[in-house]
Amino acid sequence: MSALLAQIKDGMKDAMRAKEKERLTAIRMLLAQIKQVEVDSKIEVQDADIIAILDKMIKQRRDSITQFEAADRQELADAEKLEIEALQVFLPKALDDNEIAQLIDAAVTESGAESMKDMGKVMGILKPQMQGRADMGKVSGLIKARLS
Repeated sequence: MSALLAQIKDGMKDAMRAKEKERLTAIRMLLAQIKQVEVDSKIEVQDADIIAILDKMIKQRRDSITQFEAADRQELADAEKLEIEALQVFLPKALDDNEIAQLIDAAVTESGAESMKDMGKVMGILKPQMQGRADMGKVSGLIKARLS
């Protein structure tokens, strides 16, 4: 079992003991998604796989928040925000803007990217380094600005 999966299961037990219903629900959804990936792929998930799952789940919740707020459903948006907070605990430390800029510069140099045509090369280098540590949509915008 991966270290991150053990940490998630411990987090579930802690949420049960503390009777934190919202946090427990979010962690159970995460564990169900991990199990789904294991069954579908017939593999035992590693930390990198779990981080990708977490990243996807958080992105989905951010999209939901935007839609709920547009529909003036603040109580549902607040519930999604609580789920994001519960899930973010398991992600690695986030990169700050300076670190992101340094990684982008290094990836552009490494790939020899000169124009927007080379953006895929840069993203291919950055994605494994930044997965779960930075908003890839924001990173994509920064790369576009750098290559323009």
